[in-house]
Order: sequence, then structure tokens, then C-alpha cells
Amino acid sequence: MKSLSVRRVERSRATNSFVVTLREDDQPRRQFDIFIGLNEGMVIRMMLDGEVSPRPLTHDLFVLALERLGIEVKRTVLTHVKESTFFAELVLATGEGEETTVSCRPSDGVALALRANAPIYARESLLDEVGAVPAVSADDDGEILDEFRDFIENINPDDFNL
Repeated sequence: MKSLSVRRVERSRATNSFVVTLREDDQPRRQFDIFIGLNEGMVIRMMLDGEVSPRPLTHDLFVLALERLGIEVKRTVLTHVKESTFFAELVLATGEGEETTVSCRPSDGVALALRANAPIYARESLLDEVGAVPAVSADDDGEILDEFRDFIENINPDDFNL
């Protein structure tokens, strides 16, 4: 399994959905896109932006209920793709460390992992099938440019405490 990070969450007006870009944390830093629903996209974007809903949203409620029951979200694993549909598993653990796996949509798995501060992984075979290393031009510093874009996309006047 390879560790992933959410790189972008953007709305696609053409498909009236969101596109989540996931990238492996280690070299060669392959990445891939998953199309997800509007609600899931808004929730993931809120979590990445550090926004908190005044009342618990569905993913918040689910993680809170699990925590009250002594169950921890351990990780989300994107497992495979079939006919352009991605599949994932949510790994949960009891207080005694016993793990159980639940099939889930990747969008829910990502949202729950982000909410629970749990890691997101992909199977190597999935990355081999759908992952691609983004092209970098000679005058493009790649990683620095990505980080700058993320900064610009997520900048908030409150960050400056003025």
C-alpha cells in the first residue's frame, strides 16, 4: 500500500460533480482523479479548508458515533477500479485493536479519513493502473509550483490576523 494525500478538490461544471486529485506521498508521486458527488466534494473541501459546520454533518456524525462506541477509523484504502468506478475500504479498530474492514465509496472513505485524521492509502496495483506522474516542463519547479497553487487556492484573510 502507498500513502496518499488529497491534492485538489475542484468542481467540474461539465459533469456537475467534483473531482478529487489524489497523489502518492512518496516518489514517483503518481496521481489520479476521482469524480465524486456534489455533497461529498463540498464536505471534503470544507475539511481541507478547516471549515467547521455549526452542526455535525453526516461524516462528522458517523466518526463521533464510532468514537463514542470506542471504535477508531484506522485508514481508508482505495483498492481497485472497475469500469471507471473506484472502490475503497474503510478499516476500523476496536479499543482492543481488533480490525474490521467495511466496503465504502472512495468519496466517503476520504471524507471519513480526513475527519478522523486517519491516513489514506491506495493499493500498488491501483496506482499502477490509474496513476500517472504529472508532466513537468523545463521551466516548472513542479513541487514548489504545486505548493504555491495550493497556498493561493486556500488563502484566507483570517490567516493574516489583521
